[in-house]
Amino acid sequence: MAPRLKKNTKDTGSPETSPESATYHQELHDLQIELVKFQRHLIKENEKVLIIFEGRDAAGKDGTIKRFTEHLSPRESRVVALGKPSDREVSQWYFQRYVAYLPSAQEIVFLNRSWYNRAGVERVMGFCTNDQYEEFMETVPSFEQMLVRSGIRLFKYYLDIDREEQKKRLASREHDPLKQWKISPIDLAAQKHWDAYSNARNQMFARTHSALAPWIVVRADNKDHARLQTIRDFLSRVSYKGKKESVVLPDPSTVFLYSRSYLDNGMIAP
Repeated sequence: MAPRLKKNTKDTGSPETSPESATYHQELHDLQIELVKFQRHLIKENEKVLIIFEGRDAAGKDGTIKRFTEHLSPRESRVVALGKPSDREVSQWYFQRYVAYLPSAQEIVFLNRSWYNRAGVERVMGFCTNDQYEEFMETVPSFEQMLVRSGIRLFKYYLDIDREEQKKRLASREHDPLKQWKISPIDLAAQKHWDAYSNARNQMFARTHSALAPWIVVRADNKDHARLQTIRDFLSRVSYKGKKESVVLPDPSTVFLYSRSYLDNGMIAP
């Protein structure tokens, strides 16, 4: 497997993407205006949108979702981050606890992790049996097909970081009192089980990427650049009145549809 390709992916503090940069804030501001335009369109047209964010621990899911939602109407947008399932939920159909959080008309829902826990952390940490894992992998494409055919616009983003970047971010959490709430035993095992998580991710891509519900990969070693490009990619995939095409044009070297070839050429971290 090729080493990970590097192109504008580290948090270098460059003028383009530094959070202190006026350029960064202006770009984010312009994109958030576009998001508000889209939300008005969604409400008017009674659309339903579900955006899934997956990725390794410390990949930047929380921060990316925050930049999406900062200026959206909270009445028509929700962020869902479910915890460990209860004993009752464990006894249910696996997808059952997620169904209650699916979007209604005029609503956009952001899932901070999703049913793909079964393909990732549950698989790696032994929280599900092999039979449960196989059942999930075989049925999730049909489940997502039902969602899409019911009228839900489904977007699946995977925020991809390399091993050294994750190590740096996890260490930062330990020393930042504002981030210590994010630390869990699962986080502490992330580096130890890196290869197992890579294998689980690769199987997830191979078996659950489809024309109706494709995986969109974001190279997220640079948090700020990744946030801008994820918003751009989403906006480029939806229609709404007054869209500024030049504002929403994403960088194809940072965000792209999954392809097996990207595992081989280093676009996706090994």
